[in-house]
Amino acid sequence: MKKSTERRLVDYAWMYKRTILIGLLCLTFAVALELTGPFIAKRMIDEHILGIEATWVQVEGAESRYAVDFRGETYVREDRMDASMERVGEASIVQTGRTYYFTDETVPFEGQKSYEDGVLAIDTGDEIVEAEATPLGLNELYSFFAPETRSIVWLLGLYFVLLLFSAVFQYAETFLLQKSSNRIIQRMRSDVFNKIQKLPVSYFNDRPAGKIVARVTNDTEAIRELYVKVLATFFTSAIYMAGIYVALFLLDPRLASFCLLLIPILFIWMKVYKKMAGSYNETIRSTNSDLNGNINEAVHGMSIIQAFRKEDQTTEEFEELNTKHFTYQRKLLNLNSLTSFNLVNLLRNVTFVGFIWYYGGSSIGVGSIVSIGLLYAFVDYLNRLFQPVTDVVNQLAQLEQARVAATRVFELMDEQAEEDDHSSIPRYKGDIVFNHVSFAYEEDHYVLKDIHFHAKEGQTVAFVGHTGSGKSSIMNLLFRFYDPQLGEILIDGQRTVDLSRQQVRSHMGIVLQDPFLFTGTILSNVTMNDPRISREQGIAALKKVGADRFIEKLPKGYDEPVKEKGSTLSAGERQLLSFARALAFDPAILILDEATANIDTETEKLIQDALQVLKEGRTTLVIAHRLSTIQQADQILVLDHGVLKETGTHEELIKEEGIYHSMYKMQQGKLEEAAIS
Repeated sequence: MKKSTERRLVDYAWMYKRTILIGLLCLTFAVALELTGPFIAKRMIDEHILGIEATWVQVEGAESRYAVDFRGETYVREDRMDASMERVGEASIVQTGRTYYFTDETVPFEGQKSYEDGVLAIDTGDEIVEAEATPLGLNELYSFFAPETRSIVWLLGLYFVLLLFSAVFQYAETFLLQKSSNRIIQRMRSDVFNKIQKLPVSYFNDRPAGKIVARVTNDTEAIRELYVKVLATFFTSAIYMAGIYVALFLLDPRLASFCLLLIPILFIWMKVYKKMAGSYNETIRSTNSDLNGNINEAVHGMSIIQAFRKEDQTTEEFEELNTKHFTYQRKLLNLNSLTSFNLVNLLRNVTFVGFIWYYGGSSIGVGSIVSIGLLYAFVDYLNRLFQPVTDVVNQLAQLEQARVAATRVFELMDEQAEEDDHSSIPRYKGDIVFNHVSFAYEEDHYVLKDIHFHAKEGQTVAFVGHTGSGKSSIMNLLFRFYDPQLGEILIDGQRTVDLSRQQVRSHMGIVLQDPFLFTGTILSNVTMNDPRISREQGIAALKKVGADRFIEKLPKGYDEPVKEKGSTLSAGERQLLSFARALAFDPAILILDEATANIDTETEKLIQDALQVLKEGRTTLVIAHRLSTIQQADQILVLDHGVLKETGTHEELIKEEGIYHSMYKMQQGKLEEAAIS
């Protein structure tokens, strides 16, 4: 059963579960430590700042840090009393507005309070209590606060230390999650690139290189943002919200239950957003790939574009894609702008309306049992609760982009790959048989029809024919880039389909009409950094094909840097390097795909000498453009629209006066005209 994109993303994350789990544990500790703030503030407000509004007991001979000397008497707050203290009398401190009043009587503290003409009146709802009282001056008031200063400083110090520890855990959490995220993407990119190398050649024929590059770079980068930012934000927000809900339930379970409605609302919104934004993001990612392909094609074909003055047309094609990308980006931006910010504000406002209604209607007023500290803590936690909600909503766009990008990446990884078997097989002798082979790239459109020939060990067999006759298709089949629909191909009597594609190619070499050189050095392009080929072997191969004549004139010789595609070398020099590469790997079967087609006449003699060295001791199959280069071939096969028309040596085919004879005469005539001119 095929796994969902989300499940596969989780599977990648699970590879580094230890690091991630430790990071999440650090995050939990950091959140728990940070969320102690409102609880500490509540205790500070209720017990130490507003706590002086209480019953104060007059004592004698008390030695306590909570004792207060006031007007010649000693008082201790009732909740600070201990068994050693002797009660003499009781008094109260009551706050009305911003003023505190002292009375020698015990009075209730809940109810409507007023002070007039030295009398403090408290309406509890059931009765009105009156008592003589005097306002406290600033110094007198401070004397009652003084015993709590030490506790306040201690609580502030505790909170500061907890914040320091929280910062340490947050750093550890960020470092570990970022580290694991980068490792995940490193692994994913390696998997994607390895998969690309195992895909059949037909996959690349159907897709522009830029689109494939976009999968490996742009799409995986979007997924990296998923792990680095989005999932980190979701984990952080989830743990943060869980901690806040725990704190809210400790403060007031009923109101905390009301706040739980945020979770299904957020979940439903994520589902709705995914559906609305999914199509936009799919179009954006696809168009981005098309843009990469367009740019890649334009860069590689810039000389042709400028030569044929197609700059305006190329620009129009680019602008069409660019405008489409911009249009859908704007649609997504509008969706985010119209919903995300407004959603969070709406939820916040509704929650605070419910909070005010709940406490205003049920608790605040006569007989209120809600402390200022509790109100402060609850408001603080509610404000904190909406920060992770905002973070989650703000990351929904990035989440959806990453999900679409991951879907595209996994589509590539789900492509049917070639079998992967690199186990060694004995070196070929080089006996090749095509046994009545028919092949079509597309169904029922055969480009090879009943091809039958036998290339014996050590022979040179040449294939000639007009463009589209099927010459390159024969080489594609021999390399098992494709398999024939009919017939079979045998090497040394063994069917190629019974071997893995890697095994079939393990003793073959190829030289292309336009040789491909990699960025590196001259020597690395010969050895391909294969540990089985030493530096000395690489240099020897270059000397055997005559490439040392130009290499030793270069500033760094065999270590001369080679730029992309070998742009600083001539066509002949690049071809000699490809000959040396094939020679260094010592293949039993060598394919030359029009290897001399782009070589000038002066360089051809050097190339021909190199070819003779290259063909020694191996079976060589040559796709020929210049018939003059294959006159010494053991067999020449003439193809016409996928049908093998003629077979023989050069002399035999000339005597037949068929297709080969006509092609040869035509080329000879052109050479004579060139010589005369």
